Amino acid sequence: MSKRLEKVTLEIAKYREDIIKRLMKYIETDVLLFWGEDKDLIACQEQKWKPLLEWAKKEFGANFKVSHDLEVKEENQKSGYRLRNFLEHLSDKELAAFYLAALNMRSVLMAAALVKGKITAKQAYEAAYLEELWQAEKWGVDDEAEKKRQERYKELKEVEDFLKK
Repeated sequence: MSKRLEKVTLEIAKYREDIIKRLMKYIETDVLLFWGEDKDLIACQEQKWKPLLEWAKKEFGANFKVSHDLEVKEENQKSGYRLRNFLEHLSDKELAAFYLAALNMRSVLMAAALVKGKITAKQAYEAAYLEELWQAEKWGVDDEAEKKRQERYKELKEVEDFLKK
């Protein structure tokens, strides 16, 4: 993937504005903002997601609101310009890593934490796939889903390693 990341970095340099615009769309549907309803799942989300949300609120100067349904909170829609400012200040290398991590995790907030070294690839993986891992623990592991998750973890680890170079 490092070759892939290097290639994406070159693309970032050419299409930086388009990529930032594309990433801006993800703030409203960030996985960290949509919590479950099961009390055990919420307890897991409190443990893994709440510290990330608190960091993101400070980092972006935004007041992100979580939802227990599919409603997009107005406050989250208004925070887009803060994400844009954050993205514009990333280097091409950081933005390439951010882009791939955000797509992997369905979360721009987690991608920001990973790129800024707030969390490790392992922590990012555990947070991004918290609901799937919780369900696997509760209902049993689906081998195909587990294989896909391990591929995603490997990608996140490569993003982390790429950033350290």
